[in-house]
Amino acid sequence: MKLNSQEINQIDTSKLSIFKSNEELAFYLAKKDKIDFVYNTSALEGNAMTYPEVQTLLEGVTVGGHKLSDEQQVLNQNKSVDYLFELIENKSFNLDINIFTALHAYVAKEEALKWGVFREGSVNIGGTDYEVPHADTLKDIFIAGIEEIKKIHHPIVRAITMFLFGAKCQFFYDGNKRTSRLMMNGILIEGGYPILNIKAKDRLEFNNMMVKFYDRDDITPSIEYLIEYYVMQNMKFGM
Repeated sequence: MKLNSQEINQIDTSKLSIFKSNEELAFYLAKKDKIDFVYNTSALEGNAMTYPEVQTLLEGVTVGGHKLSDEQQVLNQNKSVDYLFELIENKSFNLDINIFTALHAYVAKEEALKWGVFREGSVNIGGTDYEVPHADTLKDIFIAGIEEIKKIHHPIVRAITMFLFGAKCQFFYDGNKRTSRLMMNGILIEGGYPILNIKAKDRLEFNNMMVKFYDRDDITPSIEYLIEYYVMQNMKFGM
């Protein structure tokens, strides 16, 4: 997947003008909404645990009636968010391979074939004819993509593009959207903007958008969709 920052910079961002950068507030809101983010992120992956069950599990109480893999996924997601917060607090968050793979090591531990490293083989994306990049090209694709992402002017659009880029290139055997979502929200928090938290109730609509995104070359419609989603979700926090 090749990104063109010039084309992306032409996308209308007027709806985002209601947001004013406030890093302290953005970080506070992200920490406050951590459990909701962990729940929704896990639910988007088909995890059957309810919000109260996720909340109880993260409070250290065992929840019965679920697969161990569902619990592991929630705990992994929680640890990955904690690590992201630690990076931001220490001013160590960067758009580079080391951060990307370190986040994935938390997200996909004991779930993916390998975690914390780029995949060495191919993967399929269900519901689409899209063919993922060859494993041998992933490092070069990532470096070139990050160079273009850093040229995107608006931090919110830059963040959304990072998510879509990571999701489409499928750098890992599993956990691509979850890891790319963390990178996206790292950009947002660091830039002083609220996180983007795709809700479980919007799973069908979101999945339909992603299937269309995989099957076409133009990233613009997906960025516009997520801008609209972001505004509707966060307009009450217009800063």
